[in-house]
Amino acid sequence: MGRKWNNIKEKKAAKDANTSRIYAKFGREIYVAARQGEPDPESNQALKFVLERAKTYNVPKHIIDRAIEKAKGGSDETYDELRYEGFGPNGSMVIVDALTNNVNRTASEVRAAFGKNGGNMGVSGSVAYMFDATAVIGIEGKTADEVLEILMEADVDARDIIEEDEAVIVYAEPDQFHLVQEALKGAGITEFTVAELTMLAQNEVTLPEEAQAQFEKMIDALEDLEDVQQVYHNVDLGE
Repeated sequence: MGRKWNNIKEKKAAKDANTSRIYAKFGREIYVAARQGEPDPESNQALKFVLERAKTYNVPKHIIDRAIEKAKGGSDETYDELRYEGFGPNGSMVIVDALTNNVNRTASEVRAAFGKNGGNMGVSGSVAYMFDATAVIGIEGKTADEVLEILMEADVDARDIIEEDEAVIVYAEPDQFHLVQEALKGAGITEFTVAELTMLAQNEVTLPEEAQAQFEKMIDALEDLEDVQQVYHNVDLGE
């Protein structure tokens, strides 16, 4: 699979630690999910997923509570969910997911982040076909064989189960996300190092050193945008 998911999460968290940017992004995502249905994770699967993911990033409780209370309060603030696709240096591929209350602003900022760093935006569908929507769940304290046995006993399917450093990472279809988690919780596992729904590249590419430096600068510029929630790509950065 090529990705070091725990390392990626830690890298993102470290980058955003001083600015609390990651908390702001989660606050927006929680608010939007809470407004899509009941502001209760037990009856709102979208909210339940976001809260599970927020937990792995140690998002403070007051950030979560504030976003849910805002949704309960009937705020008329609305956000559009947008997906942009584009290309980086040497034909590398990028997907950008955003939540925005100003579509024109977001489109302009995303286009600029691509253009100023050796990339360009593509049309819808120009990149996404090379990625697969994937659930990624990580735990510690078990072996891959033990996790496989737990999932088999619960009759839950996984695409792949691999050991990464001291963690076990489960790759599954998106609709299996909660089933995998519930099976693991049923086996006494309460903490998850990774809990993501991601777009996983079917094939990763390695860039020359100079192009990789430019690519990483582009990814940083995209992730720094207030409206951008997630950035996916097909470059092996050697995490």
